[in-house]
Amino acid sequence: MDIQPQTELKEYRAADKLKGKIALITGADSGIGRAVALAFALEGALVAIVYNENDGDAQTTKQMVEERGGQCLVIKADVRGKAACLDAVQQTVDRYGGLNVLVNNAAYQAAQSSILDISEEQLRRTLETNLFGYVFMIQAALPHLKEGDAIVNSGSIVGETGNPILVDYTASKAGIHALTKSLALQFGELDNGVRINAVLPGPVWTPNIPGTMPLEEVQKFGHEVALGRPGQPEELAPAYVYLACQDSSFVTGSLLHVTGGKLSS
Repeated sequence: MDIQPQTELKEYRAADKLKGKIALITGADSGIGRAVALAFALEGALVAIVYNENDGDAQTTKQMVEERGGQCLVIKADVRGKAACLDAVQQTVDRYGGLNVLVNNAAYQAAQSSILDISEEQLRRTLETNLFGYVFMIQAALPHLKEGDAIVNSGSIVGETGNPILVDYTASKAGIHALTKSLALQFGELDNGVRINAVLPGPVWTPNIPGTMPLEEVQKFGHEVALGRPGQPEELAPAYVYLACQDSSFVTGSLLHVTGGKLSS
């Protein structure tokens, strides 16, 4: 299965939907996060990206943003630590003068055919990256956000359907969905005017797929959806733009499915 993640957005047509906005995107060194960073930059946003390990990939994202006329602050941080999240937000505010959009996209997954094979280390890493990190980033960002600003979380369709070889990952994604809905209600009670939503990708071809899944799963990945193929990261980016910009001014607490027809029931 010779497929490469497509993040270039060669056919994307921007319309200044995020002009003058400042956006911080976690997990943006590759895959969906990279495509979102590029789309935001094309829409006029000043971009900061957070990554954990892959220095070369992060620099590639920065280069791609700058080649498209944007600015990109690169921050190496492990979102499992609250102090690192606070520092990432502060670096963004210091560099650009504020923050308008937070995209929580950092993720970790490891496939196991039996729950008995999920080690304590794997469970902690999955939940701390995929759920704790989202909470920590929101706690760090929220004091800087104001009415009309937005938070976009990366959920997953498997958080609704389940997946037999990604038990801990699906649990973390279901938690993200609940977090998104609950915070939308809380923000409404606080009347802070901040919107929070989640994008739920279906099977999307990112570096995580061949890197973390068994070969037999990789070979059939995405074939079960109505469109008969996996999605590409660049096909997800417009959904994040929509939820970050004023086109979605009456949308909060929503889970936006971008799944190629993979349904939750």
